[in-house]
Amino acid sequence: MAEHPAYPVGLRLSGRRVVVLGGGTVAQRRLPALIAAGADITVVSPEATPSVEAMAEAGEIAWERRAYAEGDLADAWYALIATSDPDANTRASAEAERHRVWCVRSDDADQATAWTPATGHSEGVTVAVLTTHARGRDPRHTAAIRDAVVEGLRDGTLVAPHHRTRSAGVALVGGGPGDPDLITVRGRRLLAEADVVIADRLGPRDLLAELPPHVEVIDAAKIPYGRYMAQEAINNALIEHAKQGKAVVRLKGGDPFVFGRGMEEVQALAEAGIPCTVVPGISSSISVPGAAGVPVTHRGVAHEFTVVSGHVAPDDERSLVDWPSLAKLTGTLVILMGVDKIGKIAETLVAHGKPPTTPVALVQEGTTAAQRRVDATLATVAETVRAEDVRPPAVIVVGEVVRVGPEPVA
Repeated sequence: MAEHPAYPVGLRLSGRRVVVLGGGTVAQRRLPALIAAGADITVVSPEATPSVEAMAEAGEIAWERRAYAEGDLADAWYALIATSDPDANTRASAEAERHRVWCVRSDDADQATAWTPATGHSEGVTVAVLTTHARGRDPRHTAAIRDAVVEGLRDGTLVAPHHRTRSAGVALVGGGPGDPDLITVRGRRLLAEADVVIADRLGPRDLLAELPPHVEVIDAAKIPYGRYMAQEAINNALIEHAKQGKAVVRLKGGDPFVFGRGMEEVQALAEAGIPCTVVPGISSSISVPGAAGVPVTHRGVAHEFTVVSGHVAPDDERSLVDWPSLAKLTGTLVILMGVDKIGKIAETLVAHGKPPTTPVALVQEGTTAAQRRVDATLATVAETVRAEDVRPPAVIVVGEVVRVGPEPVA
C-alpha cells in the first residue's frame, strides 16, 4: 500500500475526554498544551514525574495510579500512549483503533493514527510543523523549522511589511541593557511594526540600524524643547505621532519603570486618550553585573539586593535615598547613574558604618562589545574612577558578591 502524507488538522479538545497512558517525561512535555486546550484529562500510570504529580495535585488532571487496563480509552476523543511497557502500548493502540480514537504513540510513530507536530506560538498564531511521511521523520528538523517560523513572526521579518498588523498607539518598550539580543521578542516584534521610534540615548542603538527605511527614528535627546521641559516635550511627541494614526514605539534602555520615567509617559498618554502597551525590559541593575561575573545575590553571601539611583548626591536636599540605612544593610547595593557621585556616596556609606574595605565593581557599557569592569573598594573607588576614566553608563555594585566570581580579566 502506498504511503500517504498526514492530514493536518487542529483538534478542539475543550471539555472532551483525553487519556494519557504513562506519567513520564513524554507526558510531562505534552500535558501543558492539553491542559491549555481545556481537555478533560485522565493520566493512567503507576508512577509520575514530580511535575505530572503537581498537575494532579493542582486539579489540572485526574491521575489513576495503576497500569493500563482494557477499556481505559472508552469514550476518549484523543489518546497519548507513552508508557515504558511495549506490550501495554501495543494493546492500548489496538483498543484505540477499535474505538476510533485518534492515538499518538511515543514509541512507534508507524503504529500511531496521529502525530504530534512541533508547535510554537506567536501573538495568537499557532505554528505546527509535521513531516510529510512517517519514514524519515526527524524531530530535530521539524523543530528547527518551527523555531525559524516562530522567530520570524515574532520579530516581524517573516511577514511582508504591507501585511503587518499595525495598531495606532504607543508601545513603551524596555530595550534591555544594551546588547540588541537582550530585548524581549515582543519588543523586537513591535519595533518591526513601528512607523515611528522615539529612542533614548541608552536604548540599544544596534536595533535602530535594523529598522526599514520608512521608519522615522527620533532621538529623544534632540527633541526641540521650546517652552517645555524635556520630559514634557517627549510626551507631546508621543501624543502627536500617535494621534496621526501611527504605530509609535518609545524605546528605552533597561526597563521602562526602573528609573526610566516610563510611568510619566504612560500617564500623559492616558490623559490624552491614547492606548499604551508596556513591554518590560531586562534591567541593567541585574543583567549588567551578571554579564561581568558578579551575581547580585549568592548563597551564603547576600540574601538581598537593593537598587538605588545615584544621580543625586547624598548631601543634596533633593535626594530621596536613605543612605545611612543602606550603610547598615549586609546585602548587595546596586547603584545606577552614580559614576560622577560615587565619591560622595562612598564617603557617606563609610561614615555610617560600611567598612572601607567593602569591594566595589564598576561595569561600564555592560553587555555591549565595549564592556569593561573596574574593581575597587569604598576607600579607593573615587580615585579609581578618575584614574581609570570610568564614564557613564556604568552600573556600580557594592558588596561581598563582587569577590564571588572568577578573578576579572585585566
